[in-house]
Amino acid sequence: MDQWPALFTKGQVCAEFNRVASKNLEGDFFEALDQLIPHFLQLFKERNGTARQKLTELMQDINFVTSDVIAQRTLVLKGIPILLGDKSNEFYRTTFDTVTEGDGAITSVTIGVLTVLGEIDSEHNFRGPSSFQFQPRSHAIILEGSIVMDNIPDLPLAVCLLFGLTYALHLDYPKCMSNTLRFIQSAMLGLGSKTLPPKLLSLKNALLR
Repeated sequence: MDQWPALFTKGQVCAEFNRVASKNLEGDFFEALDQLIPHFLQLFKERNGTARQKLTELMQDINFVTSDVIAQRTLVLKGIPILLGDKSNEFYRTTFDTVTEGDGAITSVTIGVLTVLGEIDSEHNFRGPSSFQFQPRSHAIILEGSIVMDNIPDLPLAVCLLFGLTYALHLDYPKCMSNTLRFIQSAMLGLGSKTLPPKLLSLKNALLR
C-alpha cells in the first residue's frame, strides 16, 4: 500500500488487471463463473463421501436459493476448494463488526477474504444468547495481515478483486488455496500456461462433459 497507494480501489484494480492481462477483470471473471455454475451444481450433487457432506453443509450455511445469483456464485467459489482439496478455512475468514483489525482472524492471514458479520435481533425481537442471527455486513480483502480493501458488498466480488490484485501484483498464491486460484486463472480466465496439473484438468473435464 505504501508503494501503490492509489491501487487499492475497485476501479484501479480493474484498470491495472486490464493493463497486465488485457482482460476485463469483473466482466470476464463473472461471465466465466456464471457459465460454469450449472455444471458445478450438478457436480456437487454427484460427489460422494466427505466432499458431499461438506458441500451439503455449505449449501445450508449460505442459505442457498436457486434464483439468487450471489448465493450461486458464493456456493461455487466456496465449493471449488472442497473439490480440489484446498484448505479454504485459512482463506475465507469471518469476524464481527465489533472486532478491531488487530484480531487474529486478520493478522494471521497472508492472503484472504474476510466476511464481517453483524448481529441482528430475531423475528420476535427477543434478546438472548440463542436469539441472534448473524448476517454479513460487508467483506474485505486481507494482504500480509492487513485489510487493504473493505466495504465490499458480497463475497464473489471480494474474491474477484483479490484475484485481480494477486495477479496484477505478481503475488504468490497462498498454499491453502493455490489449486482454486490456479483453476480460476487457467481454466476460467485462460491466463498463463495452457497445461493444467492433473487435479485441475480432471475438474475441468468433469465440468465440460
